Amino acid sequence: MEDNVWIGAGATIAPGVTVGHDSVVGAGTVVAEDVPPRHVVTGTGLVRRRAL
Repeated sequence: MEDNVWIGAGATIAPGVTVGHDSVVGAGTVVAEDVPPRHVVTGTGLVRRRAL
């Protein structure tokens, strides 16, 4: 996990997954693949909602 990452309550991040800097992981999200820097992700299928 990189700097300045926000993780919502109940989020699950699989081992070995990298969450890019300045990203937001929504509450209850299941993250099974890498999250690019400066993105907002939500849902169980890792829906990229927005690039910041």
